[in-house]
Amino acid sequence: MTQIIDIAEVARRTGLSARALRFYEARGLVRPLRTASGRRAYGAGELERLHQLIALKRAGLSLQQIKKLFDRQPIDLRELIALQLDALDQQACSLDEARATLRTTLSRIDRGEPIDAATFCSLIRTGDLMMTDETQKWQAVTDRYMSDQAKADFARTAADMGDVFDPVATGAKWKELGDRIKAALPLDPASPTALGFVREWFALLAPFTAVATPAMWEGARDLYGRMDEWQGQADPGFDLTVWQFIQSATAAAKAAGHDVGPMPSFAQP
Repeated sequence: MTQIIDIAEVARRTGLSARALRFYEARGLVRPLRTASGRRAYGAGELERLHQLIALKRAGLSLQQIKKLFDRQPIDLRELIALQLDALDQQACSLDEARATLRTTLSRIDRGEPIDAATFCSLIRTGDLMMTDETQKWQAVTDRYMSDQAKADFARTAADMGDVFDPVATGAKWKELGDRIKAALPLDPASPTALGFVREWFALLAPFTAVATPAMWEGARDLYGRMDEWQGQADPGFDLTVWQFIQSATAAAKAAGHDVGPMPSFAQP
């Protein structure tokens, strides 16, 4: 005999409120039985359908899309999943930009800058435009030049990297260092000045170095090593000449036994 479960027990097992259960019934997503007294009663099939509904909602599907699946209406499941992935990617991008704005604002407050509500709102508006534009530029570059593993590792460790790749928070620092190195060239890579530049470089790179995986490290090296192919499409604050000099100066410093700063044990100069 089929076990009959009342609405209170279904709510307990699924985590859904009685109000939500009645709403899903009204939308035709679940069809509970009725007792002789008119009370709702659920069988194993209805309970399983509710668990399916919860899973599909967690994946981001709308109730209309879920109903089509339940009713076995014609639907291109592959297209539906692809569209949902695009929507989730956009949401993730928006969340990354919001986090970057908050980190930037907090950093300015910690430096003693007077940030009031009006200034904060202005930073959100202007920062949102700047980061959206810059994010799209970097996305286009990394999609072409980084491996799937490197991109996956970057996404997984993004929360631990702080604002190391936030153009608002650190772009000015990279540009200032890149401009000073550029102005000093040509320069002997083995000179004390070059060593100073290398140490500044790795100090600025430290938040990334702390969480970098081999795929991330090699992906970044390959990306910047091919900067001549994408230079001008995104702005790291320095050009290919500066990057090549830093590589030479780092190799010279390590060959001489100098400490260049934080670097992963698996990294090559």
